[in-house]
Amino acid sequence: MSRIIAASKNKHKIKEIEAITSQFGMEVIPRDEAGVPDVEIQEDGETFEENSYKKAYGIMKLCNEITIADDSGLEVDCLNGAPGVYSARFAGEDGNDQANNDKLKALIKDVPYEKRTGRFVSVITMVYPDGETLTARGEVEGHIVLEEKGPNGFGYDPLFVPLGYDITFGEFDPEEKNKISHRGNALQALKKQLQARAMK
Repeated sequence: MSRIIAASKNKHKIKEIEAITSQFGMEVIPRDEAGVPDVEIQEDGETFEENSYKKAYGIMKLCNEITIADDSGLEVDCLNGAPGVYSARFAGEDGNDQANNDKLKALIKDVPYEKRTGRFVSVITMVYPDGETLTARGEVEGHIVLEEKGPNGFGYDPLFVPLGYDITFGEFDPEEKNKISHRGNALQALKKQLQARAMK
């Protein structure tokens, strides 16, 4: 089984990614376990695509192996797409999930529910040592609620109700969430690209 180095240290993300790549004989190894130097890759791009590529390419140059990265976040329409690429640090560099959620709720508290629309976005990039790059984008539309619900997930999950449902991602069973989530959709798009690549 060949291995892919994950730019992320997030074991939750890595598990989701490996569920797809393992079908192609690819094992995902966290960067710290692969002995990649603990260098911080600057995520200063203006799009999820730019940041995802920067992370994957930066780690690939350090280890010279196939590398995979995910950049994801929440876009809220009434906030002109914010927090977007700043989702993880919406409340500041020292912010955390709770601080980010509190800031989001404060900004949209006077907006009626039907106008609190938005989407989760995930862009996954796989970079090969020869420079070949695969990029896959996944989205899921929904509404933002003002009361956090559910113990599952992370980030903005307790505030996000996907279209067609009446519960937040925080209330979803993780396996059920993966079937409709932005990262799940991006991974399915990546799967198609890997299938096409395998047939060349």
